[in-house]
Amino acid sequence: MGGALKAVGRRLPRLRTLRARLTAGLVVLLAVSCAAVGVAAVVELGGFLTGRLDQQLAQVGTQFPASLEHKGRTLTDHDADDRERGDTRRQAPHTFGARLVDGAVTNSGVVPADTDGTTIDLKVPLTAQDRAELAGVPVGGTARTVRLSALGEYRVLAAKGRDGDVLITGLPLEPVDAAVHRLEEVAAIVFGAALLITGFAGALWVRWSLRPLSRVAATATRVSELPLASGEVALPSRAPESDPRSEVGQVAGAFNRMLGHVEDALTHRHASEERLRSFAADASHELRTPVASIRGHAELALLHPDPVPPKVTRALERIEAESARMGVMVDEMLLLARLDAGRPLERRPVDLTRLVLDAVADARAAGPDHRWALDLPEEPVTVTGDAHRLQQVLANLLANARLHTPVGTKVTVTVETAAEATRLLVHDDGPGVPAEVQPGVFERFTRADRRRTEGGGTATGATAGGGAGLGLSIVAAVTEAHGGTVELESRPGSTTFTVELPPGEAT
Repeated sequence: MGGALKAVGRRLPRLRTLRARLTAGLVVLLAVSCAAVGVAAVVELGGFLTGRLDQQLAQVGTQFPASLEHKGRTLTDHDADDRERGDTRRQAPHTFGARLVDGAVTNSGVVPADTDGTTIDLKVPLTAQDRAELAGVPVGGTARTVRLSALGEYRVLAAKGRDGDVLITGLPLEPVDAAVHRLEEVAAIVFGAALLITGFAGALWVRWSLRPLSRVAATATRVSELPLASGEVALPSRAPESDPRSEVGQVAGAFNRMLGHVEDALTHRHASEERLRSFAADASHELRTPVASIRGHAELALLHPDPVPPKVTRALERIEAESARMGVMVDEMLLLARLDAGRPLERRPVDLTRLVLDAVADARAAGPDHRWALDLPEEPVTVTGDAHRLQQVLANLLANARLHTPVGTKVTVTVETAAEATRLLVHDDGPGVPAEVQPGVFERFTRADRRRTEGGGTATGATAGGGAGLGLSIVAAVTEAHGGTVELESRPGSTTFTVELPPGEAT
């Protein structure tokens, strides 16, 4: 039973909106009320009419069945027992009578519908079941309902006769049933029309009542579509407030207060980001000079002709290497700060094919122990953008593949063109990027060099411990500044970085 109810529940349509649920609830409650009123009215009317029929039976008495011992079909004023026959004339049409002696029906008759009530039809076909039902009617009790196969349902009453026999008088229930059925039809029509009208009017009323809530939902939808992750955010106008004493008015007021708090927090966050960007840019700019000075002094000391102890020489070489690495890091931080500040890039036609060829040639010279491959279309591919920054994207992706994969890894650079976009793919068959690092691989200062080079890769000099973790973040920032996207798909034996320029970039 429970499974059947669940199956029916799954087949019923789900009402997802509050407006639909309220309207449906209103219609269901009205339907239940109408059904209760209709059932009560039908039951009460049936009981009332049946009671009136029982009263009529009591008034008629047993004169009609008592007259059935006379064998004639028509009663006249000239028959033997004039007084007795006078009481049996003018019977209501369809009145039924039966006489029982020792539990067996000896006579039965019914008044036809097409006479004035003075004619009796003694040819009433009674089956064995009919006779048994008539014999079971209690004598002197209340009226009861029996079904006669030839006449239908009758309300009958039994009483003792003068000769020790049992006399049964019956009146048809068909008028009662007809009145009850008529009431059922009228109630169904009236209640059905009331449900339709109430459903339509209720839907309009609920919609009108929930208009403030719909406005709150519309405002929330506009807020949800805003890019809140970074930058200055201008929240839309507040939701119109209604009566604060209503539930909807309280929701609108609370929502507007929440928007105010969110706007204040976003304003403070934006101001903090601007201060941080300004600090990073200023610090990077100011650090370039002392870093270059340190590197220059180290190079000058190494060029000194006088003998220098080996330990000092080694220290000067490390100072030079680290100052060079620090100089690259400062330049990268300055670039990121400028990109974060929305510094516009050049917008010129760039031969992407030439950039790829040059970048792969440089990578092959820097990593001869890797296998480098190209997959380029036959025709040159041109995009619109900043050639220097796009070249930096390529260099960083190839350096990432070279430094973080073991010797012998194959790196393939592919350029794909389509009507909707231009794609640049850098694929390698190295050990892959660890799964726990992949979600933040394009964030700043993210490093996964230890895991990527477990297969036997080598790195020397400044990159022995990996880069500063800014290379891929620069790739993402430059790509986004061009209006494109960059994605990573990596598993052991297959790592692919995909840079995609948006529609309209390819020419």
